[in-house]
Order: sequence, then C-alpha cells, then structure tokens
Amino acid sequence: MSLTRKEFLRRLILGSCAAALPIGLRAEDSRQHYDFYFTRLMYESGDWDVDQRMPSNLLNSLVEYTNLKVDPTEHIVPLADSKMLLAPFCYLSGHKLVEFTPAEARNFRDYVNRGGFVFVDDCNHDIDGLFAKSFEAQMNKLFGKNCLQKLPDDHDLYHCFFQFDELPVTSFELNGWGDDLVHDYLKAIIVNGRIAVLYSNKDFGCEWDYDYRNKRWLAIDNTKFAVNIVIYALTS
Repeated sequence: MSLTRKEFLRRLILGSCAAALPIGLRAEDSRQHYDFYFTRLMYESGDWDVDQRMPSNLLNSLVEYTNLKVDPTEHIVPLADSKMLLAPFCYLSGHKLVEFTPAEARNFRDYVNRGGFVFVDDCNHDIDGLFAKSFEAQMNKLFGKNCLQKLPDDHDLYHCFFQFDELPVTSFELNGWGDDLVHDYLKAIIVNGRIAVLYSNKDFGCEWDYDYRNKRWLAIDNTKFAVNIVIYALTS
C-alpha cells in the first residue's frame, strides 16, 4: 500500500512504522539519519538568541513521547541563508525589532509558501510591544493585510498528539510585565489549509526554558504542547 508523506510520518510517530524516512524527505546533509532536527532562525535586526535551554528541553520531550529519531543538537541558521529552506521546522523569537533584510524576507516567504513551518514566539508576551508590532507588520508586508488569523479552539494543533481540552497558557502572561492580559488564542498564517506560521504572544519559549532533567519536579509536563506543535508541523 502506498503511503502519503503525512500518513507515513503519522505511523512512524505513533510507533507503527520503524523505518527511517526516505532520503528525499530530509535535507541532503549530515542530518539525513534523523527524522527531526530543530532549527533556530538568526535574523539581523533583533535578539534572536533567547531561551537557550528551550530547544534541548523540547527535543528531550520528543524522545520521551515519540518514536522519532531526533537530532539532539540545536541548529542555528541565518534566515538569509538558503539552508533554512531545507529545515522541517523553524523557530524564531526575540524581544526587539523584527525588520527583515531583503534576503531574509525572500527566504521567509519562500519557505512558508513551499510548505515550511515556522513557530514564532514573542518573548515580551506583549500584544502592544515592539516585537509584536514589528513582526506583525513584516507578515502583513510579506503575505498581505490580516494574514494572521485567530486559531480556532478546536484546531487539529490541540489534539494531533496530546489532547488539550483547554487552551495551553503560560505563567508569564499575568506577571505584571507586558500587556497584563491572558492571551486566550494563537494566531496563524494558513497556506493550502495548514498552518505555515504559528504566532504566539504567550512566551512559550520562556515557559519551556529550563533543564529537561527538572521536569520530574513538575506536576504536569508543560512541554507537551511543544510536542503537538512539532508533530503538527511534520504531519499536516
């Protein structure tokens, strides 16, 4: 029986298929023997190198909860570098200005339109802050006005792996810094019926920025939603 890429990945992740992904579905470099690797996007205008422990924590969760072969190393790639176009998943974050150079804008637009997935997280957790305003302006410039849409509460993202009956929140949303609001939804740019850019003002990066060995002290593992985000990116 012939499997689509989505069906193959879903079976692999859920444990019913032990084979590695075909070479054609992965970047043709040293990461060929991994099903997933984490790519952080470096951009010139802002402070992109935030929440430095978050990637290792997220990667550990993928190892704990799925059968994916996970590259344990975070890969930092300039947004202006065409290598980012090969990544299965990209992460972009910061506190400051987001103003893409022409090369950065071209690669971001091409990656999104070619089926890529970018998770963008506002470290200010502030809907009126500099990161939020400048990033949203960049998206409107690249993809048109009002391209960022409210993600409905019943979206596949909330049950593609773990089931979330309530929308995930963070402890940073009401800490007296920023807009002092609970951000009760996420936004997304949808391309061909799937999320291409997932945009958060919730500051998930800070929420997951701890040594993965400290998860044992948590009543609930708060990185489970990170697993959903990656699984959605790979299988949608």
